[in-house]
Amino acid sequence: MDVKISQPTTVYPSQQPFTDDHILPLSHLDTDRNMNVPFRYVRAYAAANHHHPHPFDVITVALSTALVKYYPYTGSLHRRKFDGRFELHCKVGGGVTVIPATVDSPLSSVSYLDDADEEFIELLVPNPDQQTRLTHPLMLQVTRFSCGGYTLGASVHHVLCDGLGATLFFNAMAELARGAGEVTVEPVWDRSKLLGPREPARIVFPIEEVLCLDKDFVPYSELDEKVVRECFHVKDEWLDRFKILLQERSGLSFTTFEALGAFLWQARVKASKFPREEKVKFAYAINIRKLVKPPLPAGYWGNGCVPMYVQLTAGELTERPIWETAEMIKKSKRNATNEYVHSFIDFQELNYEKGINAGKRVSAFTDWRHLGHSTVDFGWGGPVTVIPLSRNLLGSVEPCFFLPYSEASQGKKDGFKVLLYLQANAVIGFRGEMEKFGSMEYA
Repeated sequence: MDVKISQPTTVYPSQQPFTDDHILPLSHLDTDRNMNVPFRYVRAYAAANHHHPHPFDVITVALSTALVKYYPYTGSLHRRKFDGRFELHCKVGGGVTVIPATVDSPLSSVSYLDDADEEFIELLVPNPDQQTRLTHPLMLQVTRFSCGGYTLGASVHHVLCDGLGATLFFNAMAELARGAGEVTVEPVWDRSKLLGPREPARIVFPIEEVLCLDKDFVPYSELDEKVVRECFHVKDEWLDRFKILLQERSGLSFTTFEALGAFLWQARVKASKFPREEKVKFAYAINIRKLVKPPLPAGYWGNGCVPMYVQLTAGELTERPIWETAEMIKKSKRNATNEYVHSFIDFQELNYEKGINAGKRVSAFTDWRHLGHSTVDFGWGGPVTVIPLSRNLLGSVEPCFFLPYSEASQGKKDGFKVLLYLQANAVIGFRGEMEKFGSMEYA
């Protein structure tokens, strides 16, 4: 299936938001070394039943208006000479690149992306090179299908925001596209003030137990093996029985994230055949917007999550009962406190130049099943499918996403999808572990 790419266009703010070039400082969460990557994803929208303008026109007009308030997306990222941290340079006359494209087939032919292969999905999302990511921190692509449905692909530099921050922006665009005169939530910058280090900086929580210091280590560059994309289906019945088993063994109840995350982490490490003494990490992000004191304003759209880690040796993980690993993941959530957040920020303040990183063998997990993507409605209704394409997350080159099925598939499929990246040499072993999960042979 061909994707026909047309000439990109630059969308400028509908009115100039500032008159003088200036520099915006970023928070220590923004400038975390693990954030020096774009996150890329695509939303698929079904055709409306009524006559509707071309989605490219609707989205670019809404974008132009939204950029008056969200003008930092028109800036470019540069490193400061004195400490190497990123800062955002905003110049009069900047804009955002939007790429128009078409596909001469209906969205239903790929089950609204549920059954599309990775190569095709990649063509729906901008994939700027390393330098362009800095000069164009936001790039969009609107691809219209023959049925009238379309996809909105986005590449957003993680230094500027996390997924929740980006969704604030896309919600603002969607509101304007539906006819609103103003955005409901006023965007707030103030990053270095709201999430800056304490004076003096102090580390109360033992962050150094899970983070490494190595100025020569570049996150996401350590893997020599080819990484491949795999997708597995998890039925509700399988998951329910697994959680019941864990409760019988431990006397504890576990969430889907804790239970399935423990199984997938153990399965990955087993399949990868790491040396017994090698340290492995389970990583996930915690939203701190309401956790910190005082809470962040509703319109704060910078990075508002901190990474949480569970660390074991490969031998400990593969040989201990699975419920013990699930319990460690459950208990790690208790560390998500105001003190943890500020210790993490202060650790960045005191050690940034030493090269903070999470080390090797990090398995990152994130749950996209309840992120509220349905609110991003440009007038066609919310997206029926949202798919991530990012392969670098929380210091991991092998992220795992829990994804809902397309709304177009509701009633046809139960459960949800697990999308993850694996070293090529671990795929066969991992598939074997997933077969055990489906046949319930893990007891």
